[in-house]
Amino acid sequence: MQEENRLKKYAPILKHYAVEPNFVEDFGRVQKVYSNKGIFSLKKIKPHHGPDFIKHIQTLYQKGYNRIIPIYPTVDGRYAVLYNTELYYLMPWLANEEKENRYERHQQMFRELARLHVLSVKDIPVSKEDREEHYENTSLEWEKQKEFLDGFIEECESREYMSPYELLYTQYYNDISQALKYSTTKLKEWYEKTKDSEKTRTVIIHGKVSTEHFLYDDRGLGYFLNFEDARQSTPMHDLLPFLSRSLKTFPKRSEDAVDWLYTYLKHFPFREDEMLLFQSYFTHPGPVLSAVEKYHKRKKGKSELKHIQHMQKQFWLLKNTEYVAMRIDEIERQKQQAQAEAAAKAEQEGAQDG
Repeated sequence: MQEENRLKKYAPILKHYAVEPNFVEDFGRVQKVYSNKGIFSLKKIKPHHGPDFIKHIQTLYQKGYNRIIPIYPTVDGRYAVLYNTELYYLMPWLANEEKENRYERHQQMFRELARLHVLSVKDIPVSKEDREEHYENTSLEWEKQKEFLDGFIEECESREYMSPYELLYTQYYNDISQALKYSTTKLKEWYEKTKDSEKTRTVIIHGKVSTEHFLYDDRGLGYFLNFEDARQSTPMHDLLPFLSRSLKTFPKRSEDAVDWLYTYLKHFPFREDEMLLFQSYFTHPGPVLSAVEKYHKRKKGKSELKHIQHMQKQFWLLKNTEYVAMRIDEIERQKQQAQAEAAAKAEQEGAQDG
């Protein structure tokens, strides 16, 4: 009965594609359609996402980027069907058989992400006033966070008997404070580097980069799907959320995360100012700060243990991020040193030839 109901529900939508469904399998927002023309994926999205994401996909195709799961047009040329207040679009169903290990899968995804960004890159104007306002507002917010950290540590240390949470916070305070200081320093370096610039580099970002949104066809080629959050923005808005999710684990030294990032940067190198801003946002201890603020504003009776567990997880993220940030710093210093040595050598050889 349930299968028959699904057939009846989706048949009117598929009719717009001249597709007759034989069986429909439910995968939440995605339906796997077995039909007279093969196997398809029917995706449901909110109508307000429709125009923008289709426009971005068409732009990428026009620029030569074809590692996107194609969206089929209807018989009358539309790329989506509005039905019962929901928007639906049709794609081929990919087998997505893993022919590579986890490391290689991520490497291919980051190579493709870099290529997507390379093909869609463009400079957009940004006034000096807007840049200054962003810097000042961010700096002010982070200064308030520093004041909160310092105020809370004084409050904890003034007590004769600290709570278990407060005791743990006093142990974490220096690491959180140092992360905030590093992040603030990088932000200042970025502003000093760019305060006279009136443009910034943007790309079409995917918006939800994940291995779940990077599928393989039967030839082993990887394709992006789920472009509903695609928009014109800076590249790090694709990189930062993915790296943050991958580092939300028990404490570890994630060389994989370093390799993924530099696989991307090999194909889409950051400018110096972009790297400074990336380092600033990447290392900002926002999650653990939010956890501490949540505890500070808690209502009496809330579980102390749950607050401790939550802060501990966010602190692990901070430490995992710290390791990757240190490796980035090390690699960037080595690159700068190599460039300086190469420049000095070229200058010396030029002087000798003269």
